[in-house]
Amino acid sequence: MKSDIQIAKETKLIKVKDVAEKVGIPRSEVQNFGRHMAKVPLCLIDKKKVDKSNLILVTAITPTKAGVGKTTVSIGLALGLNKIGKDAIVTLREPSLGPVFGMKGGAAGGGYSQVLPMENINLHFTGDFHAITSAHNTISALLDNYMLRNQSCSKMIKQVLWKRVLDVNDRSLRYVVTGLGPGNGVPYEGGFDITAASELMAILCLAENENDLRRRIENILLGYTHDDKPFTVKDLGVAGAITVLMKDAINPNLVQTTENTPAFVHGGPFANIAHGCNSVTATKMSMTYGEYVITEAGFGADLGAEKFFNIKCRKSGLSPKLTVIVVTAQGLKMHGGTPEKLIKEKDTIGLTKGLENLKKHLENLASFGQTVLVAFNKYATDTDEEIEIVRSFCKESNVYFAVNGAFVKGGEGAVDFANEVVKAIENNPSKPLTFTYDDEDTIEEKIEKIAMKIYGARDVVFGEKALKILKKIDGTPLSKFPVCIAKTQYSFSADPKAYGVAKDFRFKINDIVINQGAEFIVAIAGEMMRMPGLPADPQARRIDIKDGEIYGLS
Repeated sequence: MKSDIQIAKETKLIKVKDVAEKVGIPRSEVQNFGRHMAKVPLCLIDKKKVDKSNLILVTAITPTKAGVGKTTVSIGLALGLNKIGKDAIVTLREPSLGPVFGMKGGAAGGGYSQVLPMENINLHFTGDFHAITSAHNTISALLDNYMLRNQSCSKMIKQVLWKRVLDVNDRSLRYVVTGLGPGNGVPYEGGFDITAASELMAILCLAENENDLRRRIENILLGYTHDDKPFTVKDLGVAGAITVLMKDAINPNLVQTTENTPAFVHGGPFANIAHGCNSVTATKMSMTYGEYVITEAGFGADLGAEKFFNIKCRKSGLSPKLTVIVVTAQGLKMHGGTPEKLIKEKDTIGLTKGLENLKKHLENLASFGQTVLVAFNKYATDTDEEIEIVRSFCKESNVYFAVNGAFVKGGEGAVDFANEVVKAIENNPSKPLTFTYDDEDTIEEKIEKIAMKIYGARDVVFGEKALKILKKIDGTPLSKFPVCIAKTQYSFSADPKAYGVAKDFRFKINDIVINQGAEFIVAIAGEMMRMPGLPADPQARRIDIKDGEIYGLS
């Protein structure tokens, strides 16, 4: 099998304006970033067309080190739907440079199921991440300057909540002290998050338009004054300047697949530390021009899908007609106790036991009113017997089932998958969404309902730091916000080693972060860090360039 980069190099790309024209986007509205990437203005979103489009969410079982291939499946489904004559657009998140050079590598799909140009998408792309990083750190600089110039006024700041960000995995920057030395500002303990965890990233992905973007930026909570009053970006008087820095980033990015079909790639919050969905604007732009729109939510359904429904859909009015949950034989085996070194070998016992993880996710998705299709992402080592075990389980569970072979065959390998998706939507579309909690529930109740209903926790324990912040939230408009839980992606619990289905566990919340601009509350569980570290053998060791050709991004 050729490498992802070889396949990408052999694909004959067409001009991005031709890609746009295929689905009816006016050439005159396409804002080129070179020949093969572009931004499309928000003014083209048409609510009536959005309401008629078929939105499909792609999520997955709990991920393992074996991977699941959710992005490859999402792109493959779009290719398969186009193969059977449907106008389909895939809509994805942008890769973060941290994981690209850290553990994960590239995030533009794989094999014959990719979005292109993959090198550009995986690296600096159209500059959205840089714009968010610059805008975020400009707020930091302006806040520090305010503190230096206003050390004795009525709005003197007592507590700073706002950290800096970088799009790099750098554990050494998690906790720092700034302002040291004479004339260098006011010293205080701070730190860095990764850009994907920036509140500005969440705001970009939830804002409906430029005015909404500015309104949300104004509302960002930066800290508290000495008289315990909240201090926001509006108090700094710089919301306009920060919006200017993000004026281009808010527009969705148009690229193409390995079969020259359109793809929107925009926004990139992680699902383990943020809400894990591409931008609302990209989804609605795709739904304006696509009969079927495939979007994904990060990591397993307990993270990405839960946040997609309870945050993104709640706030935007979107509701998918179908949810696709991706499984692999290797992933199921790991959840069933098969040692990692043996997951490529046949093990029907381990695979069957691992179906408990899928079963829990199916129960959760049903609680949202979703019609579900299980997509078996096929690897070369998978046997027909293993596939039939999963197929039989899905039949007994009354959910749809299909095999995805797009990695090896592109759209042709996803035709049966696409036909099954169309059948599910036409015959049994999802019901209107049922949320896990109500807006009127307290933040504690919202966290408890997610932890106990979705994760299966026995109860929730709040640490002292979390309790103090919850006390500040209680009785204010903040209590109406949805909740975004930051936790490990490798387990239903906060323990990354608890594979399969964790049961009868206590779920501890150590900290609470108020994202007043994004309009959700982040609850940090266990030892979850919002700035990842690098692994012992980072992917950067394999990335290189020779004679203009890049290696190691796949």
